[in-house]
This record gives sequence, structure tokens and C-alpha cells, in this order.
Amino acid sequence: MAEVRKRKEIEDYKIDEAEFHKENKKKKNTQKRQKKSNDKVVVKDNGKKKSLWVKFRIFCHGVKSEFKKVHWPSKKDMVKYSLATVMFIIFCSLFFYAIDIIFALIQSLFR
Repeated sequence: MAEVRKRKEIEDYKIDEAEFHKENKKKKNTQKRQKKSNDKVVVKDNGKKKSLWVKFRIFCHGVKSEFKKVHWPSKKDMVKYSLATVMFIIFCSLFFYAIDIIFALIQSLFR
């Protein structure tokens, strides 16, 4: 569908195909640059070096803000997850124990 639109645009405006692709490439590159520049966080530094204490405070502030974003499970959910984990461990241990017994029986039959 996009190819049809491009072809129609080229035919309607009687543009040379090479020029059309060059213009589109330029547009895409400028859009990429704009996106990249919008994604960058601007930090005003004023050319001063930050002390270790200031860097530590900035780090602690970042950690605190990230902890606010964390979704902590409720007590009920934690009990469910813990029981599921314990049951899975019991199931796996019984499964491998049964396989071990079966292989031991097979080995004893062929001796």
C-alpha cells in the first residue's frame, strides 16, 4: 500500500524518483535527530565539578524515586507465590526421585 502511495505521489507531481527518495531520506534523518534530541535529558552543570557528597545525594534521590514506582505484592499474593514455589520444588524432587528409582530398577534387571 505504501509503495502505491509513493508511486502515485511521484506520478502526480512528476518528480524524479531519485530526488523523491533523497527528500524522504532527509526527512527521516531529521526526524531521527529530533527524536534523539528529545530523548536526551538536559543537565545544567555550569561547568562545576560535583562533590562526592552531592553525587551520593543525587543517587539516593534516584533510588528513592524508583522505589516509589515499584509495585509491591500484598501479603496474600506473597503467600500464594511461596506456596506455589514450595509445591513446585516438592513436585520436582519427587519426579526426579521416581526417575532415579526407575533407572535403578532397570539397571538391576540387566546385571
